[in-house]
Amino acid sequence: MHFLDAWLTLAPLDLARLAAPVAFLVLAVFMPGRVAARLSALGVAAALPFLRELGAPSAVVAGWVLLWLGIAWQAGLPPAGSRRSGARLHGLESGTIGLLLGPALLVLIVAAVARLDVDVEAARRTSYGALLVCLGLLHLMLRRHVVRAATAFAAMGLGLQVLDGAVASTVAPGGVPATGAPLLGCALAVALAVRIGRTRDAVPGSPWVNDAHDLHD
Repeated sequence: MHFLDAWLTLAPLDLARLAAPVAFLVLAVFMPGRVAARLSALGVAAALPFLRELGAPSAVVAGWVLLWLGIAWQAGLPPAGSRRSGARLHGLESGTIGLLLGPALLVLIVAAVARLDVDVEAARRTSYGALLVCLGLLHLMLRRHVVRAATAFAAMGLGLQVLDGAVASTVAPGGVPATGAPLLGCALAVALAVRIGRTRDAVPGSPWVNDAHDLHD
């Protein structure tokens, strides 16, 4: 029951502080379009300074804020080339898989966390990090847009940062801060996603772009 207590005993202000990034990520997952993508990224960036569960130094938190601001800038830009008609059937299939896989994975991780013999703070932070990772995975499978996949990678990286902070606080209760490794890896993934997406937008009709979705067949 300590897992339920970790969330039920939260003060309303703390609950709102934790719910804000999740709400903006849910907006990015289920609302298509550049406006929703930009608003969600800006909302996450604004909420991060209050997310103490990151357990990271202020420089790392500032790095996350800058990363999400960069995602908001890129996600709101119109495509450089003409939009190519995509394979909607494949999008429907991957979206269905994502809707089934994301919640199932979250339930499995939360069930595993609930069985751990940790205090309420560690249980809450671990389950929260798992939630962010699952939202990133769900976004990646539902919103099949290369540039906006940066949001998915950033959400997963943010979840890993929370998990890193939870592990650091458990191993060293004295308050050893989490490292910036998740931020570095996430920034590289975001940069690659944006670079690939902008290149594909700039050269529609090339064999590399047109055949990209068929390489798995």
